[in-house]
Amino acid sequence: MNVENLYKILHEGEGLTVEFKTAQHAIPKNIFETVCAFLNRIGGTILLGVADNGEIKGIDKKYIQKIKKELTNTLNNPQLINPPIYLQPNEIEIEDKTILLLQVYESSQVHNTRGLIFDRNYEGDFNITLNTNLVANLYIRKQSTFTENKIYPFATINELRTDIIQRVRQMALNRQPGHLWESMTDMELLRSVQLYQTDYSTGKEGLTLASILLFGHDEVIASVLPFHKTDAICRIQNLERYDDRDDIRTNLIESYDRLMRFVEKHLPEKFVLKGDIRISVRNLIFREVIANTLIHREYTNPYPAKLVIGVNKIYTENANKSHGELQLQPDNFSPFPKNPVIARVFKEIGRADELGSGIRNIYANYSYYSQQEPILEDKDIFGCTIFIDNIADENTIKPVKSDVAKDLAIENQPDEINDGINDEINDGIKNKKSLIQIIEILKILPEITIPELSRKTGMSMKTVERNLSKLKELKLIQRVGSRKSGSWQVKGSKTKSEE
Repeated sequence: MNVENLYKILHEGEGLTVEFKTAQHAIPKNIFETVCAFLNRIGGTILLGVADNGEIKGIDKKYIQKIKKELTNTLNNPQLINPPIYLQPNEIEIEDKTILLLQVYESSQVHNTRGLIFDRNYEGDFNITLNTNLVANLYIRKQSTFTENKIYPFATINELRTDIIQRVRQMALNRQPGHLWESMTDMELLRSVQLYQTDYSTGKEGLTLASILLFGHDEVIASVLPFHKTDAICRIQNLERYDDRDDIRTNLIESYDRLMRFVEKHLPEKFVLKGDIRISVRNLIFREVIANTLIHREYTNPYPAKLVIGVNKIYTENANKSHGELQLQPDNFSPFPKNPVIARVFKEIGRADELGSGIRNIYANYSYYSQQEPILEDKDIFGCTIFIDNIADENTIKPVKSDVAKDLAIENQPDEINDGINDEINDGIKNKKSLIQIIEILKILPEITIPELSRKTGMSMKTVERNLSKLKELKLIQRVGSRKSGSWQVKGSKTKSEE
């Protein structure tokens, strides 16, 4: 905020969206009530170091860093603000004094402080905890409004990137020749998917938040949502910091591209065979994961979205308008639309399917990466965790599951291996998949140790040893040499000496 705007706020004084707090040596005790009220109403600006009459008092410079640190920590404390928020106070030098500015944005959730719910009017903060009608109306207002439809009447099509609109039009045509968008002007296209709307209660019309997020110039997006970003981090070798990072602050179309490239760069490929065609399981899964974090995010919440690649898992986090703290499963959840306009555009260009299909697609292809189930948590911060048995695994080719026969067979395996494993059908399908997985690894890495085999397969060492014994009993593998310095030979494969 520049000094001119700051003086304007000081001159106009406190009101619905402005609050002054003197804070020379410590955080004011009632600041959490104001933060809570701003979150529950339409947001606002808090100036610390300013008296109620607008006089600049300043903050003792010895206490500035202490106050900033305490503010950041306490706002993230669910005992003081629940759900917690993620705000960073900014230092401003004015008239040789230092004040702190805390910008609070309207939240999609109802917040409380120490169990009390506050709302805001022109008189200040007021406690509505015991007023059931006001509390009910607050929840209704939060839950019934899709913030992607917020109208910006002064934004014009010049604020949008026509090259991205044209690219989206071409993607829709590539997917569906003769698509209606082909003959539409840019403005007609925007209107057709409700990216340009009229609010009949106010008479306002214009581009929506969704249109700016999808097609806006970067500086326009930053002006509308200064906290908008997705942080992509790879943390495999350097666990304290990171190995690679991409700070993404651009439109959602290019954000998707950059997140997919980041995943492709750091995550090993897995393939399945569908007929004679190799299909990327990695892209199938992360198409859904990345689309989900972009489509179903609550963009008015400043919580920084992230995608983190770790040693044995990848997880995403993004602000969410929760419908209850749920662990999502493909067969027992009811999907709620979060940003249906953004979702429709992604659907038209082939980056998303029908509502609710994403979680089913993740589960359908997930077993090729891990035997651990993914975790999808519908909370105030939506979390998706994908486990990776070993991120350094070699690329492998596995079959698409369809029926029991295909589930037990690998197309590139010798017949004697398939026959030998199928002879043990009473052991259960899951065990046969484990046996085949071990065989594939032994063919590529015959000198692998049991601990290494355990890490690569995700099985315990006892399970690995039991499966190795079963394969030896079936005479599908044999140990050549000693336990320490020898190697494994798979039936039908050549030893190194034979090669």
